Amino acid sequence: MDGVILYDKPAGVTSHDVVARVRRSHDRIRTGHAGTLDPFATGLLLVLLGRATRAQQFLMGLPKSYETVARLGATSTTGDPEGEITETGRVPPDPPALPTGVVRQRPPAYSAIKIDGERAYARARRGEAVEMPEREVTVTRFEQLWRRGDTAGFAIDCSSGTYVRSLILELGDAYCLELRRTAIGPFHVADADPERIVPLGDVLARVLPSLHLDPESARRAGHGAPVPGEIPGGGEHVLLTDDQGPIAVAVPRDGGLLKPTVGFRA
Repeated sequence: MDGVILYDKPAGVTSHDVVARVRRSHDRIRTGHAGTLDPFATGLLLVLLGRATRAQQFLMGLPKSYETVARLGATSTTGDPEGEITETGRVPPDPPALPTGVVRQRPPAYSAIKIDGERAYARARRGEAVEMPEREVTVTRFEQLWRRGDTAGFAIDCSSGTYVRSLILELGDAYCLELRRTAIGPFHVADADPERIVPLGDVLARVLPSLHLDPESARRAGHGAPVPGEIPGGGEHVLLTDDQGPIAVAVPRDGGLLKPTVGFRA
């Protein structure tokens, strides 16, 4: 049961709805996810089962890929079809200026970011003015795929934490009509299967360097004790494994040691 489901979320349900659905179908096992999708959005959601919930931090930060359809010549109070729509007729140029690299953006007020302990969208829905802090994100691909009349399709590859709604908003008078997440790091929506649990060890081996331990070192690491070793290729984290599978994620310490910080055996 310790693993990840690659789930193709449909439109009209929340990420929490998907997690609850999976939890019910797997005997109420501990369940979570690695990256929220808005209710109107579709696409890849990583649903974590059992001890895989302990690895959430290593999956949350993976880069994301999206395909979006933008409505041009109109604005939305939420940046998506659920807001109040205003027709302006002002259409962004073709082709539009599409920024890549490090981009400063302001997340939409209707987002799940917490402001003073409360979700921003809850404040915005009460009519409160919400001042969202700017953030820096990295966009490695922002490409217009097609344009037909007042709609256009875009492909976007970006760092974790990027708001696609904000990228489309910055085009001018435009908002996200459709949004689909096609990939999270090395995981693709084309491989989604709600009935298949990808083993935790297989998932982490695709996102972290790994080090196979001898039996004594594996026993020590399983109890949280430091073990000798180096991270292959460098880096901040390494997956410690033995013949039974994943033991822990560890970080380097002085003296050529690796200290387990997230364990999967106990």
